[in-house]
Amino acid sequence: MTDTDQSYAGKTALITGASVGIGREIAVHLMARGCHVISAARRPFEPASDQVTSYTVDLGDRDAVRTFAADIKANHKVDILINNAGVVRNTPVEEVTDEEYDFLNDLHVWTALQLTQAVVDHMKSQGAGRIINMSSRAVVGMSQRTVYAATKAAIISMTRTWAIELGPHGITVNAIAPGIITTDMVTVDIPEDSEKAKSIAAGLPRRRLGKADDIARATLFFADPQNDWVTGQTLFVCGGASLGSLTVI
Repeated sequence: MTDTDQSYAGKTALITGASVGIGREIAVHLMARGCHVISAARRPFEPASDQVTSYTVDLGDRDAVRTFAADIKANHKVDILINNAGVVRNTPVEEVTDEEYDFLNDLHVWTALQLTQAVVDHMKSQGAGRIINMSSRAVVGMSQRTVYAATKAAIISMTRTWAIELGPHGITVNAIAPGIITTDMVTVDIPEDSEKAKSIAAGLPRRRLGKADDIARATLFFADPQNDWVTGQTLFVCGGASLGSLTVI
């Protein structure tokens, strides 16, 4: 597959968190291959393009998500759903609050469920579909990630369950578990050229931090219309971080 092929021409992908970071990189890759992208994020997708339908929506707000999901179900035929939106909360276990618990569960788990329900009828009707859920390397254990890791682990369990239910309808469901990726959300605390970034990279088997492009290319594998024999799987795209315990981030 090349960056200029049109293997996704005529397909529509709904991507949450598509305005920045990993979500945006996934959108750019899919658009380069002819895909129409529906962006759902707190900020509009820029620059505007005929290949993008941009929704501004707070995916942590249940009422907003219900309204958005109803719009998607009524007005769009989604072939590829990428449940990507997420945030990290660094909290010692004794300081975890009800607000953090509810917010991360809503954003990572409940919203993914609502949007899957919104698109699955169309996927069933055409006998094909791709659902990719964004988990995290943190599921194998990471300090100060109690709720974050729990919700990302829930995503893996939902992925496996949906793969069983939806497989007979030609729908594959897979998850990606990124390691540390140099998006704005990360570099605001760990600048790419900082000593901390170098220290983290030195502790990884691949000796570098991840890039959004690394995740986008993995997503393309699961989204590919031809890859219909892989389902219910979680791919760790983490430079080997899942092989051991990182304590520096």
